[in-house]
Amino acid sequence: MASQSAHLLGIYLKDCRARLDPASFGYSSARRRTPGLRREEVAHRANISATWYTWLEQGRGGAPSAQVLNRIAQSLLMTAPEREHLFMLAFGHPPEVVYSAPGGVTPRLQRILDSLALSPAFIKTATWDVLAWNNAAAAVFTDYSLLPVEQRNILRLMFCNPGTRAKQDDWQAVARFIVAAFRADATRAGAAAEVVQLADELCSLSADFAALWRDNDVRLQSEGTKRLRHPVHGVIELEYSGFAVDGRPDLSMIVYNPVSDADAERVRAIVQSHLAAARADSADGAQRT
Repeated sequence: MASQSAHLLGIYLKDCRARLDPASFGYSSARRRTPGLRREEVAHRANISATWYTWLEQGRGGAPSAQVLNRIAQSLLMTAPEREHLFMLAFGHPPEVVYSAPGGVTPRLQRILDSLALSPAFIKTATWDVLAWNNAAAAVFTDYSLLPVEQRNILRLMFCNPGTRAKQDDWQAVARFIVAAFRADATRAGAAAEVVQLADELCSLSADFAALWRDNDVRLQSEGTKRLRHPVHGVIELEYSGFAVDGRPDLSMIVYNPVSDADAERVRAIVQSHLAAARADSADGAQRT
């Protein structure tokens, strides 16, 4: 570890240590010359040598292992961003990702989606489960609210849903791309176990998926174009961009915009028709109750 990096790492560890309240860990606050935990208390909590930890704060302890650094982060009660910063200082790269299934999106993220009235958009997990979407996505792609939660998966829809397959202007090219992009996304998020489970299921359900999965192709879903067939409005061309959700490495947001004014008018008509149908269904339900 370079001397400058070691110096910055030591300063950061000392600052994090100083922010902690000894009493919350069962330590006495009496007779402390400086705020926070003592070095030996941090070392004890991390199960490492107090002498070595002192050297680490002083910038002369040598490079710690990732395992030791994780124990130090836990002993200092670091948040996920603080732990990532710790690893960046020590190694120049973030810690290895440990995937955990997300529980949903914040209301703020949903409001961002809803503000894109004529741009289909959704938020997906690393295993390509659709967690949130806007009205335009429901109208142009599929109304995810009508599907069971476990079926709101882009790969399941692409390979096991005839309606989704029929909408693709070039299903084979789209299918090959999403399998390769899914492999990259899930691996980057540390979701190896979840990938195996989903891939095994899809291989048993779809020979097409099984053949593409064996190719081991990898691609990134950053930006591109997509062509859809609509039974009334014909072919619609959309350009898409993928965005990371800050603080949620397990999530990404995909936004689609019409390529031309004609495509925009087609999307507008589809969205308006979808909203009108939803209002009619709501009115029918109110009359029956």
